[in-house]
Amino acid sequence: MDAIIVCGGVPKPDDPLYPEAQGRPKALIDIAGRPMAQWVLDALEKAERVTRLVAVGVGPESGLTSAKLARFVPEQGGLLDNVLAGMRVVSEIAPGEMLALLVSSDVPAVTAEMIDWRVETAQEANADLDYAVVERAVMEARFPESRRSYVRLKGLEVCGCDVNAVRLALAADEKLWSRILAARKSAFRQAALLGFDTLFLLLTRRLSLERGERLVSRKLKLDGRVHLCPYAEVAMDVDKPHQLALIRHDLEGRRTYSH
Repeated sequence: MDAIIVCGGVPKPDDPLYPEAQGRPKALIDIAGRPMAQWVLDALEKAERVTRLVAVGVGPESGLTSAKLARFVPEQGGLLDNVLAGMRVVSEIAPGEMLALLVSSDVPAVTAEMIDWRVETAQEANADLDYAVVERAVMEARFPESRRSYVRLKGLEVCGCDVNAVRLALAADEKLWSRILAARKSAFRQAALLGFDTLFLLLTRRLSLERGERLVSRKLKLDGRVHLCPYAEVAMDVDKPHQLALIRHDLEGRRTYSH
């Protein structure tokens, strides 16, 4: 499967990561001697189930490298435009591909094993949208100081992963993507996107993961699948200074161990 790594987005002065970025893309913030996105690219390159890579939001001047990197796509002006541009480029360079992996550049602790697990689950499901979540217990066992936000479901608390799969034909449906991306950081916006009945179920903690999967498929008129991911790293994105410090410490240890 081909993968799209989304590297766009320059933190503004009111962003907590602005002092680290200093006018450059967030993806290029240094972590243990490498740009954040390079850690993700290295994992994707080592993953056996990933064929080609498309990097969106940066150019060759970024210094990002990978033997599997087929194309740089310049910043398109926003997350939605970057995602859609990446999907269209994959369709162009690999006409026979039906699915692509969407990978955020801010999960630098991810490994090749985790990437291969996501590709395998997505290929088996063969859905329009293939999403993964991590249980709170799994996240806090691995990163107890992460202070992530969680969605409370029936008997379960989860946070979303940043390595997911999408059917490339959906690139033509810009309205769908606008709605999904607008709701991606808020559980209540996500529920409202699917209807007030879903919001009620969420508020009363009566919405199970399985029922949520069915509601997504029906309300958005597509085949949506959700998986419980056993790897906290796939959901450990870097949005705040304390998360950056946590990941720097973690990956510095990994780099020291590898040497």
